Amino acid sequence: SVFQTTLQNGNPVIHPAVTLVNAALIERTGGGFLFYEEGVTEAAGRVIEAVDRERLAIADALGVRVLSEPDLGVLQGYMREANYSTGYSTAPGFLGIGAQNQLDNRYLTEDVGYSLVFLTDLARRVRVETPTMEALITLASIVLARDFRVEGKRTLATLGLDELSASDLAAL
Repeated sequence: SVFQTTLQNGNPVIHPAVTLVNAALIERTGGGFLFYEEGVTEAAGRVIEAVDRERLAIADALGVRVLSEPDLGVLQGYMREANYSTGYSTAPGFLGIGAQNQLDNRYLTEDVGYSLVFLTDLARRVRVETPTMEALITLASIVLARDFRVEGKRTLATLGLDELSASDLAAL
């Protein structure tokens, strides 16, 4: 279903979390560090995991089967271990990837502005709490001095799905 492909996307799970917990380093160094190898620590891994658990709860509420991000990474072969911190920081598929040179980057503008805003809107409809996603939207809005919720680039309303109930959405 369209929700399976939307909810299996790992970018909004990983990119905003790692970017925001490393915001000062990105600004200070202009991205002069390795995004996954150096940017994903135990703390960053806990944020990624919290977002992923919320994403999995949304999928569950819709009756959609998706894998956790590290489980998918191992299955696809770019990660060696299904772990939210060392799984990413030691993943062969992520070795050598540098951080973005500024915060105004697709890791926030797209992954927050389009994906997390949509996921939280969808979560409200299916009655799933998403405090970590909401916090990341708030922080991204603050650091980029724009309101991603007000912009509402992708929501149930902008997709013409606003009148559908949770059960209608699950049937899509």
